[in-house]
Amino acid sequence: MGKMTVYHGGYKEIPSPKIIKGKHTKDFGTGFYCTLIKEQAVRWAKRFDTPVVNLYDVHMDTSLKILEFEEMTEEWLDFIIGCRNGKPHQYDIVIGAMADDQIYNFIADYIDGIITREQFWVLAKFKYPTHQICFSTKAALKCLEFRKAEELK
Repeated sequence: MGKMTVYHGGYKEIPSPKIIKGKHTKDFGTGFYCTLIKEQAVRWAKRFDTPVVNLYDVHMDTSLKILEFEEMTEEWLDFIIGCRNGKPHQYDIVIGAMADDQIYNFIADYIDGIITREQFWVLAKFKYPTHQICFSTKAALKCLEFRKAEELK
């Protein structure tokens, strides 16, 4: 995996990303989240009064433990359910589709027994593509090189 550009949507410039444990559990656990899809980072940023998209060059360190879900699979679903329930994992970087609010509602319905796993997959497959990279450790953060921040108008 060569050099790539990733985007982080938020409310300020972040030249030195840090891993901050939030009050809510996330798809791939605690970490610094980015995406390859600029439009998605713009959507993330627009939730704030001062929307800012940070751009980073990524130089992947292949010695790190990296888990990549190339598509939404049973393994992806089970991994997200575990992380959302606070189960830690051993990966430095996790890459895959994002369970946005609608997808997570389907996951919650599955966990609560309202829908079956098969019904989850029928509902989930019609969503637009999403992408996220979770940099879960300090070693993973070293792969990021800040390029610039763009305040959105």
